[in-house]
Amino acid sequence: MLTRSPYLLYSDGKGTIFEDTSLYATGRSGWDAFAIPTDEWIELPDGGNLYELPGRRSIGIDVATGNMRLCEKGWAVAAFIPPAHTGLYLAAYETTEGAPTLPLFCYTAAGWLDNKFYVPAVRIEQDIRQECAGYDDTKIKSGTQHLLETYPHNRLVKHLMENCCMTYNCPAARNFSLSRWECPVPSSPACNANCVGCISFQPEEETIVSTQDRLTFRPTAEEIVEFTVPHLMHAPYPIISFGQGCEGEPLLMWETIREAIISIRKHTDKGSININTNGSRPDAVKALCEAGLNSIRVSTNSARKHIYTPYYRPNNYQFEDIVESLKVMRDHGGWTSINYFVFPGMTDSIEEYEALRKLIKETGLNMIQWRNFNIDPDWYLGQIGVTETGEAMGVKQLQELIHDEFPQLKFGYFNPSIERIKGNFEVDFAH
Repeated sequence: MLTRSPYLLYSDGKGTIFEDTSLYATGRSGWDAFAIPTDEWIELPDGGNLYELPGRRSIGIDVATGNMRLCEKGWAVAAFIPPAHTGLYLAAYETTEGAPTLPLFCYTAAGWLDNKFYVPAVRIEQDIRQECAGYDDTKIKSGTQHLLETYPHNRLVKHLMENCCMTYNCPAARNFSLSRWECPVPSSPACNANCVGCISFQPEEETIVSTQDRLTFRPTAEEIVEFTVPHLMHAPYPIISFGQGCEGEPLLMWETIREAIISIRKHTDKGSININTNGSRPDAVKALCEAGLNSIRVSTNSARKHIYTPYYRPNNYQFEDIVESLKVMRDHGGWTSINYFVFPGMTDSIEEYEALRKLIKETGLNMIQWRNFNIDPDWYLGQIGVTETGEAMGVKQLQELIHDEFPQLKFGYFNPSIERIKGNFEVDFAH
């Protein structure tokens, strides 16, 4: 544990980062900058990166006076923290006029002390499935080649290997190339939401660009079954997951997915079948549960309808439908998670805390996946029209309060395998 605060970081605008020993680093919650408790800093985990934030001046605490002031030496710096970790504070800065909108990444506060980078974060997941050190590029290339040769006519395998794995370095697709753990199954080119921060589709007139291209075809059930059955039969802790960042909403393809699940389960009863979804079609979720769906992960930026709606901008569904989808899954004995986009100052506000408690009770939720929100903070709050975020308790305290009240509720970052769901939740994925 640190005994004092790390120093503020700034960039010279040319890719070099410096520390300013006259200023301690601060963190942002909502719209405001705060001193970060020393016990909430951890070393920047392996796989983390630092970003320059052009057009933004870091806010620090003057070492001599204890007052907050801007660092005028260069541009602000933020950290990308790798999967399995949840950020507790955003980078604190003041945006200058004409500053560009930041791309769709997470912007966690960062500091420097004793020759090490630090971030305010917590490791929320022990599973090592997306650890940077676990990927061997040589094995990934040979695994990719093997899959392309094994399934020469399968458009989905081609998409997963050539686009997701080799172009975008998608961790799930890379794991599929290594025949292990969770295998992604994109299935829908269309979507019934217009998410502000969509990573696979942005209007041409928008000030940000999508980070990857969306699936452009509708896979057949046969294409899905062809490669998922061997994965479920032979991979360690196997999961197949419909609904990925490189596609639209999988529930729009529920008939195809149902057909695939029925066929998969005729071949093998091994492993877990999951869907990552916006939860917009409870009727479709029911049909998939009856076919053999094991788990569902519903994405949301909030447990409050008036915060959810302006971000997701749903077509022909509403917030109540996502709640109903979670209930449907629980009624069928399945595992339910929410993919909860953490925005310090919003997620840990008193109002959001009460709404989250209500959602957990109402749905019998099994798990919260505490995900870092990949979005420009100012742009996001502007897009959803939030000028006041309300009183906040701190993300760490929020997690502690929820854990104390709901001890059976699991915390994590990834969809659990059936082995974990059945009770061995702390299973060691290293072996």
